[in-house]
Amino acid sequence: MKLKTFGVLLVLITYGVQAQTIQTKDGMIKGYTSNDIQIFKGIPFAQPPVGDLRWKSPQAVTPWEGVKECTEFGPSPIQNKPEPFLCWTEEFIAKPEPLSEDCLYLNIWTPAKSETEKLPVFVWIYGGGLSSGSANCDIYDGAQMAEQGVVYVSINYRVGVLGFMAHPELSAESGNNASGNYGFMDQLQALKWVKNNIQAFGGDPENVTIAGQSAGSFSVNAQIASPLASGYFHKAITQSGGILSGRLMQDLPTAEQQGLTFQKLAGANSISDLRKIPADELQKMSSQREAGRFGVVLDDYFLPTDLLQSFKDGKQNQVSVLSGWLPGDAALFPVNDITSDSFKEQVFKNYGDRTGEFLEYFPANTNEEAAESQKKLNLLNFAGIPSYLLAKYMDKDVWLYEFTHVPTDKPGFPNYGAFHTSEVPFALHTLDQWQRDWKPAERTLENQMSGYWVNFAKTGNPNGENLPNWEPYDLNIGNIMVFDTNDLGMQDRYKSEFEFLTN
Repeated sequence: MKLKTFGVLLVLITYGVQAQTIQTKDGMIKGYTSNDIQIFKGIPFAQPPVGDLRWKSPQAVTPWEGVKECTEFGPSPIQNKPEPFLCWTEEFIAKPEPLSEDCLYLNIWTPAKSETEKLPVFVWIYGGGLSSGSANCDIYDGAQMAEQGVVYVSINYRVGVLGFMAHPELSAESGNNASGNYGFMDQLQALKWVKNNIQAFGGDPENVTIAGQSAGSFSVNAQIASPLASGYFHKAITQSGGILSGRLMQDLPTAEQQGLTFQKLAGANSISDLRKIPADELQKMSSQREAGRFGVVLDDYFLPTDLLQSFKDGKQNQVSVLSGWLPGDAALFPVNDITSDSFKEQVFKNYGDRTGEFLEYFPANTNEEAAESQKKLNLLNFAGIPSYLLAKYMDKDVWLYEFTHVPTDKPGFPNYGAFHTSEVPFALHTLDQWQRDWKPAERTLENQMSGYWVNFAKTGNPNGENLPNWEPYDLNIGNIMVFDTNDLGMQDRYKSEFEFLTN
């Protein structure tokens, strides 16, 4: 056996198979190699949030002795059993086992041969409505992004009742008069780990891009908004949604009241009692309608209480942003029994003497037209406006996009169009993980889209060689990059709608 040393990077070569061993700040870890990419899975970045650490901010890892094997994903966070549904086939779903409260692990794919390379770092944050999800998901595989010259990191965070429940007792014991947002704190703890350790993997701790889709996009928005996250990332990618939409959001008193309601539902008298209940039982109880939905807490600690005003005042973390959405995002909010009359009636209630102008942008002359306008309104409120407001209030350049490509059909499977999440395998170059008979034009689109993402991670600008020019968003023009195999390029879209809806 030969031993080669690159700083703190040790490569053990045994019988032609490489076994990577790296010294982190917490201890030695060993991963494996595949196609010249060094892979490390299940690296702990915080202490297990169990027992007395349940519903507390994540704590630094306890150092270990010896070499920790990091070749398998760590457990996914406690959630309802992950199962495919509707358009989201198994490639889009977290692995159903194992699920555990002990879930704070991250994974790294790196092409670096030594710690001196200072490659850009790309940190992926999964979606799942802040109630489900995992880094252990096929379409989040990092190998092909790493092959393009970035150190790719995927992270886990607590979700649902264990990740976002607030409660008066928790606020009192926190030392910050705040509670909830533990999942967001987990993400920040992972970013702190990256800052302290990523150089050992050939990454540059001063060139970190955070990216996420759906609830992952909400999470990236939360890190942009949080004063606690300052300095831990330098660029951001938000795909399909954001907290500036106002969804999944409560102020602290309201969230604390929800925590008290859940305590009563669980038959507990205190947080101490709740900490004694097995995590899977808490999850089952939280799935009852009476428990409500746990999500973003405007706690005046991790997040400002007046989120939009904070952005208007420029208090957010000022970084370059790439942000966008898909038409299928609107399908998250089904349009049922909308008629021309009912649509107009609701518009008048909401907009009064501005109704006429509203109907210019969202016409409702027929029932069918009213339904289409409602879909468009849902799309812009959920995903378009959060992206637009980032462009409006960030001091740095912001690039906006709309992904309109409809993926190739799967025989015998319904065609859901450009559905929510369908752009992720194109952006992360993981079409090989999605079992469909892809056309050459789709492979080209995958190369182009992931190329923009990688360029942005490298330089803060998505543009690069052999790619159509992508211009930063101009409020006066409304210029958006449209991703489609038949139409990749800049178009002016939604400018008037955005201005009307945000004024």
